[in-house]
Formats: sequence, C-alpha cells, structure tokens
Amino acid sequence: MTTKVLAIDDSRTIRNLLRVSLEGAGFEFHSAEDGQEGVEVFPDVDPDVVITDINMPRMDGFGVIESLRSGPNKTNVPILVLTTESSDDLKSRARESGATGWIVKPFDDASLVSVLKRLTGHVG
Repeated sequence: MTTKVLAIDDSRTIRNLLRVSLEGAGFEFHSAEDGQEGVEVFPDVDPDVVITDINMPRMDGFGVIESLRSGPNKTNVPILVLTTESSDDLKSRARESGATGWIVKPFDDASLVSVLKRLTGHVG
C-alpha cells in the first residue's frame, strides 16, 4: 500500500520539488495551492500525512492545522510544517495547534523523506 502525502503550499516551485522528491521515494503525492484548498481536498485525498506551509493566501498553515484537528475533518494524521519561518514562538503555536513536526526551507530531500517515513511507517 502506497503512503499518500498531501502537500499544501502556495509556491508552485516548492510543490514541484516535493512531487519529484516524494514520488521518487515511493510516496503517492497530492497537492493544494493554499490552505483553503488543502482543507477542501483533504477528505477526498485521505492522506497518511500532510505537509503544510505557514504563510499562504486564503488560509494560512495554522488555519489548516486547526481545521484538520478540530473541524469536520477532525483527524490524527501527522501534520508536518514546511516553511521559511523559524521562530520559536511560531513553532510553539504550531505544536499547540496540533502540528507533528517542523522543517525549515530549504529542505534536504533525504531528511524530509526520512521524517515522512518515520511519521507514517512507510517502508516502500
């Protein structure tokens, strides 16, 4: 069974980098271009893990985390924040909202894949 990843980021470049990296590592890749779209497609994708940026139009990453943790889509799916932000206050806010982890861009492919495999138990 393939592990499904939903990546939410307003940067097409980042979404494409993630697609190449994660599909090459055997993940099934889905994406959304902002938080609102990510929350909307979440039930259809039914991902095993979510990667979200923080700074996005329409709904930021905190809104995504809070919506997925407490809204109608309530889930325990791991949520990894992938962002240029690195302040301890924002990391703390994300953890309190329900984020599982935090990686600062630019990301290293091997490290990201390793974290996702650990979070999902992915072996393929």
